[in-house]
Amino acid sequence: MSKSDLCVFGEVLFDHFPDGTNVLGGAPFNVSWHLQAFGQAPCFISRVGDDVEGRSIKEAMTAWGMRTDFLQTDSKLPTGRVSVNIADGEPSYDIVNPCAYDAIEADNSIHHCQLLYHGSLALRESTPRQAVKQYLINKPEIVFVDVNLRPPWWKKQQVLDMVSAADWVKLNSDELKLLHTSTDGRSFLADYNLQGLVLTHGADGAEVLTANGETAKAEPAQNISVVDTVGAGDAFASVIILGLSKGWSLSITVNRAQDFASALVGYRGATVSNASFYRSFIDDWDLG
Repeated sequence: MSKSDLCVFGEVLFDHFPDGTNVLGGAPFNVSWHLQAFGQAPCFISRVGDDVEGRSIKEAMTAWGMRTDFLQTDSKLPTGRVSVNIADGEPSYDIVNPCAYDAIEADNSIHHCQLLYHGSLALRESTPRQAVKQYLINKPEIVFVDVNLRPPWWKKQQVLDMVSAADWVKLNSDELKLLHTSTDGRSFLADYNLQGLVLTHGADGAEVLTANGETAKAEPAQNISVVDTVGAGDAFASVIILGLSKGWSLSITVNRAQDFASALVGYRGATVSNASFYRSFIDDWDLG
């Protein structure tokens, strides 16, 4: 898979924390940010407002080396914003609606994606849902759906329709309970004819199941420093996608994903703008 064939669709926003800090976020943006750091140059398809925060996002993307030609600007709706509250180390979210990413349109200059990643939050409105359907017409080799059930911005059948069109799905154990009659991940994988399922368990790590019967589990080390867990699942997902694109074995991919997620939680927010943070992973994983 060539690095230009990774397409990521969905929200970009600012996470606003109780201490007054604002950090770039949005699961698809976080995944794109990490993939860019790992040298994969994904096509990030999103939409921001014609406002200070939208311009700040474009500047941050440009400084990070990310392409901005698929980042749309909305003249009416504001850039996405989420207020994050932390209780017992776990985040909760107050998500603004409507905002610019609720109006993402299909970019007709993109004719085919070998791997298409999208989440569920950005598809809460009809325009982005139609855009993703347009990309699915050209049948990407892998459709990776990242489930993020943020009340009240999700409807069960809409999410299950996304899952039905996916090859790989990532969700956490609580989301599995809300979407399926069984808490058995392999049953979910079989019922929706998935190639793979990424099932995260918070502090207990994660497991990845595949249609050919493979299972790989990873647990975080006990001595890691945790600032907050915002974006840990996105970090994990980015390395799973990296492993799929690089042809790594399942066990190697899962352990690398856990190592990266464990390192990320030592920082505030879901992205790190210091390139040196990624250097040891790039060297250890022989990414050049």
